[in-house]
Amino acid sequence: MENACLGRSHRSEAGRAKLKELIGLSRKILDVPRDYHLGIVPASDTGAVEMALWSLLGKIPLDILAWESFGQEWVKDVVDELQLVDTRLFKAPYGNLPDLNLVDFSHDVVFLWNGTTSGVRVPNGDWIDSNRTGLTICDATSAVFAMDIPWEKIDVLTYSWQKVLGGEAQHGVIILSPRAIKRLETYQPQRPLPKLFRLTKQGKFNKSIFNGDTINTPSMLCVEDALDALQWAERIGGKSGLIRRSEKNLEAMSQWVEKTQWVDFLAKQPETRSCTSMCLKIVDDWFVSLSSEQQSECVVQVVELLAEEDVAYDIASYRAAPPGLRIWGGATIETTDLQALFSWLDWAYATVKKIWINLR
Repeated sequence: MENACLGRSHRSEAGRAKLKELIGLSRKILDVPRDYHLGIVPASDTGAVEMALWSLLGKIPLDILAWESFGQEWVKDVVDELQLVDTRLFKAPYGNLPDLNLVDFSHDVVFLWNGTTSGVRVPNGDWIDSNRTGLTICDATSAVFAMDIPWEKIDVLTYSWQKVLGGEAQHGVIILSPRAIKRLETYQPQRPLPKLFRLTKQGKFNKSIFNGDTINTPSMLCVEDALDALQWAERIGGKSGLIRRSEKNLEAMSQWVEKTQWVDFLAKQPETRSCTSMCLKIVDDWFVSLSSEQQSECVVQVVELLAEEDVAYDIASYRAAPPGLRIWGGATIETTDLQALFSWLDWAYATVKKIWINLR
């Protein structure tokens, strides 16, 4: 990597310059408003979400939405760890969204833009009240850089580098609106905050975190990797180019699913289908007749067969999701590669099905 800042401290002038460059380029590509702050934080998207939950919640009632595994993790944090009693939970099974019309925006609201393990996303931001008095806290880790985020509807947004841009993991990003910063400076939660979660210093918003003074030591190699990805994104048209590539992949997947009898989207409504984490269920009558354990084993064999042929890796559905396939369609994926996969999927499923039928 030319001009890479490796083997140097992140506190050095050169290291700080790289971190500030990463922050600035991220803001530019995402069209983050000038009065919003973007900072690099520890522990990937998980760390960024935890930072928001522990630092901001508890002042007013909370509505929290969950329709897949990671949303359920934030529910567990809120109910079991933070023990916020004035909380309303809106849940939906895999493949569906909760009723968004029931959300009360005089409350704080925690939700995912895109359910990574279900392939279900919110269709847009129209359901979010522009005149809300609570904060909207959005986990957008598999949505940002691939889906259009209306910043005026979001007070806190988090993501991790490794999702849509395909970089190395471990680093998170948190973006705060002026309303979120005001909450930080006017509300002190009655609970201890670990150092990694602290966004204030002596009661004031700690701007230094959002200017490259990270709380912990980031990997400068990962910083270079993220910069390389962002520079590529800029070359292909920035945010609109990234979104266009992901939506093209969803279109290709939709065309294959429509003509394929053994598979369907897990997301029931077309407008909620993810263009990144495209989750599929197997609807073939033979597969449906199997027990859940047998279905899981069948999927494992399909995935292993594809891996043996060096066709695809790690495309089984998330362990807590219904047995099926989860295929990444983010901006780093070429549509032609995705299209080349489809005939292999047909072959692998037909092969495994034939083996099972012969054994029975």
